[in-house]
Amino acid sequence: MAEAGAIVTETFLEALPKIATGKVRDLYEVDSKTLLFVASDRISAYDGIPSKGRLLTLLSAHWFNLLPTLIPNLRTHFLTLSLPSSVPQFEHAKLQNRSMQVRRLKIFPIEAIVRGYITGSAWKEYQRSGTVHKMPIVAGLKESEAFPQGALYTPSTKAEAGQNDENISIAEAAEIVGPKYAQKIEDLAIKLYTVARDYAAERGIIIADSKFEFGLDEETEEVVLVDEVLTPDSSRFWPADKYEIGREQMSYDKQFLRDWLTSEGLKGNQGVKMPQEIVNKTAEKYREAFEKLTGQKWADAIKV
Repeated sequence: MAEAGAIVTETFLEALPKIATGKVRDLYEVDSKTLLFVASDRISAYDGIPSKGRLLTLLSAHWFNLLPTLIPNLRTHFLTLSLPSSVPQFEHAKLQNRSMQVRRLKIFPIEAIVRGYITGSAWKEYQRSGTVHKMPIVAGLKESEAFPQGALYTPSTKAEAGQNDENISIAEAAEIVGPKYAQKIEDLAIKLYTVARDYAAERGIIIADSKFEFGLDEETEEVVLVDEVLTPDSSRFWPADKYEIGREQMSYDKQFLRDWLTSEGLKGNQGVKMPQEIVNKTAEKYREAFEKLTGQKWADAIKV
């Protein structure tokens, strides 16, 4: 199937009930144990990026298939990219490559963020107070430098669409998810980041930080990796050949869009219309990251 040029910012299915709308994804109920995740092309509060939802879905599927081979006993919610039999043929084209069936689980209401390099909000806090998420950090670090003690677990709240997440301490995260699961989530998030960082480094990408989300299999009491994983929306990807300590880095993610919004004085505004050049450049960055990480050409990936 040729890549569709139309930007998909909303989805609607006649065959399945929609049960939630997130920042990017729409969730539909397949049955009592299964959901259909449909990724739109929405990007924050702004216009969409063509085929962004397809890319997020296919890259997440790549990681969901790869990570269990790198981390023994890892469980994920991913089932298949195939569509449910209840979805009629005429709806397949709009769903192909942007939807996946997943297990329906109880979701832990935190974002498990792991930072390997000091950048973004962590760098700003460090400049002010010498801390990251209120944790004391060794003095003298430069912007974009790797944390000398290794990756840091820096959780946040999980905000509703249109709201901002809030940084919280590890202790506060444990209060939210409960002590029975808090250490499992922290350990698993660090492990996921570490193996993904090493995998990406071999392919010319630095993963500066990433956000993971987890659910609970209430039958087995296991912590399960859910949502999207290690995409340009949930991670900060830097080109390794352009990396230089002491400055902000070039990025494969939506940092390109953020930089444009900041330069134009539009950051935080709603309903901003992006110039076509910015749309195209952002899409190009996403595709480049996809191709480097999967080893697959984007045009080949979306063929059916």
